[in-house]
Amino acid sequence: MTTPNGPGNEPLWLAIERGIQELGSQAFANSDLESSIQKLAGSLDAAGLNVSTNAGSMMALRGAMAARAEVGRPLMEDLDKAFQALTLEDVAKPFAATVKLIDTVGGDWPALKASERRPQVQAIVEKVRLDLLEAKAKELGGDLGIRYLIGESVLPEVILERLGIGQEDYDRVLAEVEAEKAERARVVELIRGVSDKPDAEKIRHLITSNVADDLIVELAEVDQGAIDDVKKAMEEEIAEKERLAAEAAAKKAAEAAGPALEDIPPDEMLEHIEAIREILDFSDVEKEIRTMCEQSSVPKDLIEIAVTDPDRLDELEEKAEAES
Repeated sequence: MTTPNGPGNEPLWLAIERGIQELGSQAFANSDLESSIQKLAGSLDAAGLNVSTNAGSMMALRGAMAARAEVGRPLMEDLDKAFQALTLEDVAKPFAATVKLIDTVGGDWPALKASERRPQVQAIVEKVRLDLLEAKAKELGGDLGIRYLIGESVLPEVILERLGIGQEDYDRVLAEVEAEKAERARVVELIRGVSDKPDAEKIRHLITSNVADDLIVELAEVDQGAIDDVKKAMEEEIAEKERLAAEAAAKKAAEAAGPALEDIPPDEMLEHIEAIREILDFSDVEKEIRTMCEQSSVPKDLIEIAVTDPDRLDELEEKAEAES
């Protein structure tokens, strides 16, 4: 049976039960029961519920008083205990928690199982959930608390109010959370692309894609030891590549430098000295001399002599002529 709500939008049945909770046990003695009903009806009238002038509301009141007299305690006592016993795990799914709570408490209070009462009970369960989430968030403190409530899909305005934080702090943490979600989505896509590969190849792919170790462990479902092994192998490969690159660079530099002075054949020595003399006749600027010598493939040792001790070229020329 549908009953009206009070000024605060509290359903009549709940207002009645709260009123009953305030009555002493003597109020339910047979001799006082009718008087107690009339007094409670008057109190509810004063609260704006107009119970005494509504036949349906008076029937609801009489039924609740009769149930209280039969059970021997207020319904709200059982409900309050049930609400206080709820844990975060219990209220993770408010609808399921509500159904379970009504089924348990409703053993002694069949009227509680009426479908019209479930939305109000669930509203209280959801408030209990928010209270528990708030307590947990405050226990975590700071950004961790904000993150926790965001993760539990609590509305932004509720987070701001319950944690007493500003919009700027909320927006900052939300941006961090969204960035982390985007990164997780990116990593999931990367893993999907190498789903048919061995773990070592998956790990290598993720490392080279700049994925953090903790996400690799979680999303690729591998242990840290496997990641460390791949990193070690990659470091060895990099070291070998660097060694080969250094050797290649040294070889290229040696080729560019040309043979050492003592290794230049006499006839080539004479050709190089002739080229150097032509360059020296053209310019006396060191930078220009070096550039033109390099363009003429003059060995590095001879270039150094050309710019630091050109007179020595005569000596080298005489020696080369004698040996040729």
